[in-house]
Amino acid sequence: MSIIQHLVSVLLMLLVACSSNTEYDVIISNGNVHPGNGDTPQIQDLGIIGEKIVAIGDLSEYPAKRRINAQGLEVSPGFIDLHAHLDPIFSLPECESMIRQGVTTALGGPDGGGPWALGDYMDSLEAVGTGMNVAYLVGHNSVRQQVMGLENREPSAEELTQMKQLVAQAMAHGAYGISTGLKYLPGTFSKTPEIIELSRVAAENQGIYTSHLREEGLGLIDAVYEAMVIGREADIPIVLTHHKVMGKPMWGKSVVTLAMVDSARAAGIDVMMDQYPYPASHTGIGVLIPPWCRAGGQKAFQERTEDPILKDSIKSGIIFNLLNDRGGADLKRVQFAKVEWAPELEGKTLEDWCLSKDLEPSLDNGAELVIQAQLNGGARCIFHAMDPADVKRIMQHPMTMVASDGRLVAPGIGHPHPRWYGTFPRVLGQYVRDSAVIDLPTGIHKMTGMPAARLGLIDRGLIKEGYHADLVIFNAATIKDRSTFTDPHHYPEGIEFVLVNGQLTVDQGQFKDIRKGKVLKKNNDQ
Repeated sequence: MSIIQHLVSVLLMLLVACSSNTEYDVIISNGNVHPGNGDTPQIQDLGIIGEKIVAIGDLSEYPAKRRINAQGLEVSPGFIDLHAHLDPIFSLPECESMIRQGVTTALGGPDGGGPWALGDYMDSLEAVGTGMNVAYLVGHNSVRQQVMGLENREPSAEELTQMKQLVAQAMAHGAYGISTGLKYLPGTFSKTPEIIELSRVAAENQGIYTSHLREEGLGLIDAVYEAMVIGREADIPIVLTHHKVMGKPMWGKSVVTLAMVDSARAAGIDVMMDQYPYPASHTGIGVLIPPWCRAGGQKAFQERTEDPILKDSIKSGIIFNLLNDRGGADLKRVQFAKVEWAPELEGKTLEDWCLSKDLEPSLDNGAELVIQAQLNGGARCIFHAMDPADVKRIMQHPMTMVASDGRLVAPGIGHPHPRWYGTFPRVLGQYVRDSAVIDLPTGIHKMTGMPAARLGLIDRGLIKEGYHADLVIFNAATIKDRSTFTDPHHYPEGIEFVLVNGQLTVDQGQFKDIRKGKVLKKNNDQ
């Protein structure tokens, strides 16, 4: 929808709302209404007709098909998750695990991944219907793999042209920008100039650049600098996604990275961050393995492990990462989350696996089992290798938004990271109410108005007349996450109502599978 179309739609709705005979579909009354821009909330009523908020003020004299008394509750714009792994959406289209957190819009295709071809994928998703609004980035890794497979080399001029064409195609089909996963295959094989060229294509279509940095441990500072260079040279807004500091040798270095953000912004580079509120990451166990030995795919990796000299180099690289990066220098810090070939390992640690095989829990034996896990097809793991002080410091920065890095999930599937169930309630409960790391209007702003502005959404992310009625009503005194690292499959508490495009999807704490979400497309928002 263009801005002009949006304004016309707003005017028409306001004319209807001003009629003395107006009956609203929903009136939310007496709630503590947060506009989503960080301002102080006010006790107000909201009137909703169809998908939109059409009136804000005293609506006590107006009729409504449904009236919700929100006295004593917070009324917020729906939360916008800028980093969501939506891969299971065709099997979980209701999106319950995210909606119960208050998420009404999620951005998929992070870390350089995501579906291809994007246009066809989004068309299929529209036909299925989704519980929340979804939008997508085009993934650099997905594009590179289409053109170059898992080759560890720079692209030829022809290959680079092909990749640029694929990025342009995805942007034309509605992508909101480009994501990179420079820690993962095949993105780790790419050089900075390649990323700049592809990001320029996204920038020409008003897209953003989100980056899983090349390194988040010992190489973090250089990786942040690389992202700044890409943003400057491609003239594209940046999001340092799930910004964190991995590994004990680097703990405290968020002081440096946040200062770099401030300096870059002062120099005119448009850089922001998103973050999940946990001191542990989640990704494939292959992140512990040096990228060079996985070039060419699984068969090539297996062949290298059969060469004693190469295998020794592989193990040395894994041990280095266990000591200095996601291993946290302790096998107990590597926890299995999803293991298709050995589900009994889910929830257990790398040390537990050693002990179950009567092996000393040494770094050498841990590295041997990491190789075995990858040869078995890989595993998803939780890596407890972050300092809570860095988490708090990053959260307090004015350019940090909240995002889950979570995957759609249903109870009983694997042993997921608790962020899949609890990211947004955890911020509002633990970090706002209990620890006062940030205040409530700021926390809500980081979940609503900030990410909406970053994406360029015209009529979402704020509570304003004419905006879509994506709303969350919660109890600030009771909201909390219940999912833990040892017992993850629990929905949060304290979220009483969630509306997606004006429709009650959580009603008095009960989830409703009504699938009123939309597939949002850049420059064609619905």
